[in-house]
Amino acid sequence: MKINIYPISSLLHDQNYIEETTQDLINKIANQIHHQICLTSFDKLYDGDLALILVQSGGSENIFLKHYNEFKPPFYLLTFATNNSFAASLEILSYIKNNHENGEILHGSIDYLSKRICELLSLKETNFGIIGKPSDWLIASNVDYELVKKIYHINLKDISLNEVVSAYNIVEGKDIPHYFLNKFNFDEVTKSERVFLALKHIINKYHLSGLSIRCFDLLKSLKSSACLALARLNEEKIVSSCEGDIPALISMEVIKRVTSSSSFQANPCQIDIENKRMVFAHCTLPLDMVTSFKLDTHYESKIGVAIKGELEENKEITIFKISNNLKDFFVCNGRIIKNLNEKNLCRTQIEIEIDNPKYFLKHPFGNHHLIIYGNHVDALKNYMERITKDE
Repeated sequence: MKINIYPISSLLHDQNYIEETTQDLINKIANQIHHQICLTSFDKLYDGDLALILVQSGGSENIFLKHYNEFKPPFYLLTFATNNSFAASLEILSYIKNNHENGEILHGSIDYLSKRICELLSLKETNFGIIGKPSDWLIASNVDYELVKKIYHINLKDISLNEVVSAYNIVEGKDIPHYFLNKFNFDEVTKSERVFLALKHIINKYHLSGLSIRCFDLLKSLKSSACLALARLNEEKIVSSCEGDIPALISMEVIKRVTSSSSFQANPCQIDIENKRMVFAHCTLPLDMVTSFKLDTHYESKIGVAIKGELEENKEITIFKISNNLKDFFVCNGRIIKNLNEKNLCRTQIEIEIDNPKYFLKHPFGNHHLIIYGNHVDALKNYMERITKDE
């Protein structure tokens, strides 16, 4: 997404210093979020996904007032900790509130600013494709499309799997990335590349920011799998879930909004309550999460191309899942103990320590759960409580 920033400052302040501090602030935020940030002129401020007014110094109030009737609410005032920026923004926001308009001051640490900007971006309506219906075995994962739109500002669009097949038959897997070459059967990798390009065609056609696909049907229609394609889409921050699992897809999107991180959609496979250990596995995961990987067939069918990935061991993680009612959720901490290589599980396998394993035996929210690096429990709780509070 594109974030446009319009700066306002008083000429009484040192312009070189203001320019330096502005660039430093933008660079630090840009390092934490995966979106384009541009300083822009006033006439192009709203030519993007989010418009911020950067209050660079004290004395900016009259400059804001000059454009007030041309600005579009809500007003988001990005501020510094120097140059009386925050003081000026207080005066400006008070004026905005006195005129019964919505606004907010964005002030604080780089972590806070980055997370809040990502949250504001998430309020922009976005389109997700549901390609084919959810897999038949996802009997507890149906959702209310209108409620998804109301709470998460996501438009879910049903798309036929036939469109993927048609696109697959048109595209050619010519330019296979070098790191897939010589890792597996060339013909199978080429077919997986065509699945990836077909999905990219669908994404561009419907202007999608995410998708879920009934991927097992491709094993019959294309004699290939979507595992590698989904791994690459998630690496590109296009959230993509397997098996048409919509609650998992929304959970992945919330993780992206809150942490800017990719997430591993995995099956809980084994649980040891006494020792608080579990095994999770799946045949795909975002390639930006692996320390290394090799290619293999899809586990159940032995068809296509799947990811046998290694994750970082002794790494703290967070496990997260939103219920199909879109309000309840599970989140807890864990730690990756080791990667596994079992023959009777999906290709990527990890054993973890987990704080709250009994949830899985008593009140689980379906099969698939999302695993991300780091401790994000409080951040995810705060986001979910805030976004669902009016429901």
